[in-house]
Amino acid sequence: MKSPNIFFLIALLLCVSFNSFGQRHKKPQNLPRYDFKKIHFGFTLGINSLNFNINKNNNFLNNDTLLSMLSEDQKGFNLGIVSNLRLGKYTDLRFIPTLVFGERILNYSFNNQSNLPSQEKRIESTMIDFPFSLKYKSERYNNFRTYVMCGIKYSLDIASQSEIDDEGQELVKLNNHDLMIEGGFGIDFYLQYFKFSPQIKLSHGIINILTKDSTLYTEAIKNLKTSSWMISFTFE
Repeated sequence: MKSPNIFFLIALLLCVSFNSFGQRHKKPQNLPRYDFKKIHFGFTLGINSLNFNINKNNNFLNNDTLLSMLSEDQKGFNLGIVSNLRLGKYTDLRFIPTLVFGERILNYSFNNQSNLPSQEKRIESTMIDFPFSLKYKSERYNNFRTYVMCGIKYSLDIASQSEIDDEGQELVKLNNHDLMIEGGFGIDFYLQYFKFSPQIKLSHGIINILTKDSTLYTEAIKNLKTSSWMISFTFE
């Protein structure tokens, strides 16, 4: 958890420094009236990496069959629509419904006496995210400014297999509802006809998304929560 904390500290310092520096050197060139709009829209696209935070059951350590269980992240992509409401000079409220395609893998290893091969459980997800976030911006300096953001996100997995019959395949099933907190930072670049914003965002689930069954693959897990990062490019 140290790396995300460092990222947010750097982003906050950048916002503060540009805020004080920009107040002394105001030279806006492109889109000079853009930030006075009460509401504006745009779209975003990017890449993501989905993973799990695993909390194992206490009896996992005493299990004579299962040796290890590891989560492996996979890359995916996302696209969304931006709605931005101006709350003040430096603060915006943003709602960005996003379609997210991704995949996660759980790797299981068993001891030699069990005669069970190592198993890889792939879990594909197609999610519709509904994030609400507050965006705090630095003072604009010429044609760019920095910002930090934080918020909460509800996610609906429309590819969830939680209620299907796995026909003996022993799938690891996830609930189709998830709730996450998230934070990130980025830079707004004011171009001649639109604003372009690269952004890094981290998300952490706060509810258990595992669907329990009687298989070894889920009995060893106490709860399973989402962990992800996303790099987005926004055009507004």
